[in-house]
Amino acid sequence: MSKRTFGLAVAQVGGIQPEETRVEVVARLISMMRVAHQRGAELVVFPELTLTTFFPRYWTESLQASDHYFEREMPSGETAPLFAAARELGVGFYLGYAELTPEGRRFNTSILVDGQGRITGKYRKIHLPGHADNRSNLTHQHLEKRYFEVGDLGFGVFESQGIKIGMALCNDRRWPEVYRALSLQGADLVVLGYNTPLDVPGWSEEPHAKMSTHLLSLQAGAYQNSVWVAAAGKSGTEDGVYMIGGSAIAAPSGEIVAKTIGDEDEVVVTHIDLGMAEMYRESVFDFAAHRRPENYSIIVDRVGRGEPVPVPGFDREA
Repeated sequence: MSKRTFGLAVAQVGGIQPEETRVEVVARLISMMRVAHQRGAELVVFPELTLTTFFPRYWTESLQASDHYFEREMPSGETAPLFAAARELGVGFYLGYAELTPEGRRFNTSILVDGQGRITGKYRKIHLPGHADNRSNLTHQHLEKRYFEVGDLGFGVFESQGIKIGMALCNDRRWPEVYRALSLQGADLVVLGYNTPLDVPGWSEEPHAKMSTHLLSLQAGAYQNSVWVAAAGKSGTEDGVYMIGGSAIAAPSGEIVAKTIGDEDEVVVTHIDLGMAEMYRESVFDFAAHRRPENYSIIVDRVGRGEPVPVPGFDREA
């Protein structure tokens, strides 16, 4: 089993309040990047919608009224210092933000940046959770389906800093097809950011269960696809809403090898062995030897739950 070590960090961001400016937020991110660099990190993973508070919790009659939450270019004048810090330190990063295209389209987006400050990958969130209608009876809403379009870039894997990196965002981590699509493209590492409130409209769980299912999704994705997974989230109370945190790194064995413990800005670093995945890829998860895609068509042919598919040659009434 070959060994290729890579310094990997997840940077958990304590709640960003509505009054905080991008300049202030970027300064926090740079501070964490410097800590990660001091600990040997080569790549830092930041959360989803990192630059602002999680604004899809607010109803708005006009989407144009929310344009100040969106980025029209990357880097922008306010985010350029983060790119400059990456070049200075030789540290890459993954960053989630709200994107407003020149055509007026809105996406929940993330980018991958290398140690020279160059954008090497881009992803637009596909599995948008929540609702699009105004549910004013709720203390806070989850309006990603109103604010964003479904991503149109597919699930991409990008060569960056000498490894193949797949990208996802938040709710994507709960869908097994995401990890499989990235692994089939040769991903060594899957990176993602998230914003997960403890209290989600229509989805009520005890705090320990919310954290458990979050970590389970990372562990299952890593193990079943022989990849490393790094997930960074917001944490603590953000404009009155508690975000679960639990930023973590999962190994191809399915084990959590690093995890944050608090609710504020926090950096965890581990030196991952990229060769560790080979043991799994050459045995139980040798895709070329064991996968049988001719039997999986229902996964793409059917969207929702339905009736069982008839089994050829088997009479259920007999």
